[in-house]
Amino acid sequence: MSDKTHYRKVFKSDHLGIADLEDFAEEGNKNLVFTIDHVNQEIGAKVAGKKINANIAYFKENIKPLVLNATNSKVVKGFAGGSPFVEDWNNIPVQLYIDPKVTLMGSVVGGVRIARNQPTLSNPQELEKIKLVISEYIEPQELIKDMKGIISDGVKAGCVENDVRQIGLDKLKELKNANS
Repeated sequence: MSDKTHYRKVFKSDHLGIADLEDFAEEGNKNLVFTIDHVNQEIGAKVAGKKINANIAYFKENIKPLVLNATNSKVVKGFAGGSPFVEDWNNIPVQLYIDPKVTLMGSVVGGVRIARNQPTLSNPQELEKIKLVISEYIEPQELIKDMKGIISDGVKAGCVENDVRQIGLDKLKELKNANS
């Protein structure tokens, strides 16, 4: 992680912003997939020092809530089967990204967007099985040799390729540290 500080950090937002996503990316989290736990329509919410009425998405993961602008609200509405009611916007997986072209009052400021293609989540039971299989490896070379097949089997069982790959990478890191 960089020792440099993003200029937006000084603004101390209680809500998710570009600087937060950049921190996630610096920590190696390139796949910014999170699950919206619920959305509240908050009247008089304090956002960026101003009181506004806003739809605010709260996540299952330990990250700041996201103020949903009109664009992101439309995307979430689509993921919720077209329901315009925020009470129906629960347990929705989303992928976040930084859009440098977002404008605010005529100025390009950048912003957090929800990708229009809804991410697929891995089957948790199958991921646990894969973790168990991978945990048995003691030689990094053997795991590297077998990863293509493990990934293929995982995808067939309902897992996302990147999730399976990450389990393998974590195990390789563990084996490397153990052999150091």
